[in-house]
Amino acid sequence: MSSLIQRNTRFRRSFGKIDCPVSIPNLIAFQKESYETLLQSNIHPDDRRDVGLQSVFNSIFPITDYQGLYSLEFVKFNIEKPKYDVDECRQRGLTYEAIIRVTIRLIIWDKPQSDDEDVNEEEREIRDFKEEEVFFGTIPLITDQGTFMINGVERVVVSQLHRSPGVFFDHDKGKGHSSKKLLYSARIIP
Repeated sequence: MSSLIQRNTRFRRSFGKIDCPVSIPNLIAFQKESYETLLQSNIHPDDRRDVGLQSVFNSIFPITDYQGLYSLEFVKFNIEKPKYDVDECRQRGLTYEAIIRVTIRLIIWDKPQSDDEDVNEEEREIRDFKEEEVFFGTIPLITDQGTFMINGVERVVVSQLHRSPGVFFDHDKGKGHSSKKLLYSARIIP
């Protein structure tokens, strides 16, 4: 049978068999949880999982020089509290962001006594090391509404499931031809 549903001042007649519609998931909470997983700012640096920024830093470091005498190692990163809140950033035309500081360790290894190139890391000895927290940059923070405040303007990240229409030009970086000539191609996505 039909039932009357009143919203505001309009009456709507429902002829559906199911009385309660399907609940809509909180999509903003999904965006915020995903961003929090990227940053892991509420987790102690020693307890962070290897995802997000932690994974990026772990994949880049350690960086070793050509001779193997110096190496830079990633220790941890800290995300500071933002300097201004969201409303103040909107009024001043600023970006709602936080500073990222990274703790880096420089290890100076002793030069091997022998000329053998195959010296294991366990056999090498550390001559000196220095550990320092350095300014790495800033990263925009997500607001409670799931948006970003960039230069005082609220921005929203829109996920694209497919590529936008247009013409895309590309080349094969010299891999397709024996003389290493660049082969250009164009794709049209309607």
